[in-house]
Amino acid sequence: MLYKEPENLRASAGLSSGTSLDARTAAELFLDANPDIEVLEAFVIDVNGVPRGKWIPRDRAADVLNNGLAMPRSVFALDVWGRDVNAAGLAEGTGDPDGLCLPVPGTLSRVTWLKRPTAQVLLNMFDGEGGHFHANPRAVLANVLSQYAKLGLTPVAATEMEFYLIDPVRSALDPVRPPNSRDGRWHTGQTQVLSISELQDYEEVFTDIAEACRAQDIPADTVVRENGPGQYELNLNHVPDAMRAADAAVLLKRIVKAVARKHDLDATFMAKPYGLQAGSGMHVHFSVLDKEGKNVFADGNDVSQTLMHAVGGLLTYMSDSMAVFAPHANSYRRLKPSEHAPTYASWGIDNRSAAVRVIKAGQKATRIEHRVAGADTNPHLVLAMILKAALAGISEKLHPGAAISGDEHSMVHEPLPTNWDVALQRFANSGFALSAFGAEYRKLYAACKQQELLEFSFRVTDVEYDAYIRTV
Repeated sequence: MLYKEPENLRASAGLSSGTSLDARTAAELFLDANPDIEVLEAFVIDVNGVPRGKWIPRDRAADVLNNGLAMPRSVFALDVWGRDVNAAGLAEGTGDPDGLCLPVPGTLSRVTWLKRPTAQVLLNMFDGEGGHFHANPRAVLANVLSQYAKLGLTPVAATEMEFYLIDPVRSALDPVRPPNSRDGRWHTGQTQVLSISELQDYEEVFTDIAEACRAQDIPADTVVRENGPGQYELNLNHVPDAMRAADAAVLLKRIVKAVARKHDLDATFMAKPYGLQAGSGMHVHFSVLDKEGKNVFADGNDVSQTLMHAVGGLLTYMSDSMAVFAPHANSYRRLKPSEHAPTYASWGIDNRSAAVRVIKAGQKATRIEHRVAGADTNPHLVLAMILKAALAGISEKLHPGAAISGDEHSMVHEPLPTNWDVALQRFANSGFALSAFGAEYRKLYAACKQQELLEFSFRVTDVEYDAYIRTV
């Protein structure tokens, strides 16, 4: 069986059999409107932002959409290779129990890139008391958003996602290279930033990405040719729901990878696939609305003191957050000076060299752009850290200090950890990380990342062989 008896699961999750999920009607309408659907992909998002789930045949899909699906709780504590992390406390010695996963409203939609008619739905796991299961990244963000809600505040958020299209054929000697364009040109010696012709080379790819975004209600906006060979950026529109913004970022990454594969390409959100080319970031734009819908970051045509305090919080707690903004070994290759990837906790007005870029754009659009996180991150955790730091700055009335001019970072700006081990140790002992993630999730996240770090310590690289095997 694909799942346990629904009523038993609902009871164990603290939900009564009569609980209205507002899902039954949506499920029935969707299946009636899509009679060709043969399979449902149902998945959660793990600690690394990776979708993990099951294929459900159509004749069982309505049951899952109405009553939920059992998934091992340990699915949230896997390393990047998909292996259990025993130190996280969800697998070994626990009996590896299931948790009840219910559909996230608004995420049931068609998958447009597969030959077999397929639907998808994002799931949310619940605990035994009817609340979010603590190891679910969506639960971490939900907790931060609840703190905003108690103050009558609503974050408005959007992400900008950079990625590379790459040749799907790889080898140990040639692990990554740009794809050939229609004219058979390689792009290794060019940047061609903002090139329209470079977009036209992959017109079919981006057309199919746009179609998938429309089918899945992903608020996609602009497509931009970026700095690296085969590098592009997709922007998402601002939405007054940070959870939806994070969900959309995860689903967009899934769309881009899948559509690229359909066109015999690969897409990578790796932070630094080329050592000498631009890295890929996930820039987060956000503002905050009060109960009346007014942007509290703006004071007429100027920035408000509330925005300045938010920037103060972002800078104060940025180093404690680096293990989330740069979660992998490769992430730290992106954090180099003069590459528009911040190495200092700094801020500036409309300055892309700063970690925090303040954008003055009138009462409605004045906002903060947080430029630290890589495209290889978990969007739910990144947004949780950013919004918690901003809220702490507002509550504590923190000041950001002087803005930078150009890329001149003075010694008053704190250098950010650019070493994975250092960043992890700081995160694991951080009181701010404890307040943002809670004790259980801070421990889980640190355990998953420590297991990955240990794996890298066992791997001898080709550079070491090249340098040492005969010479020393």
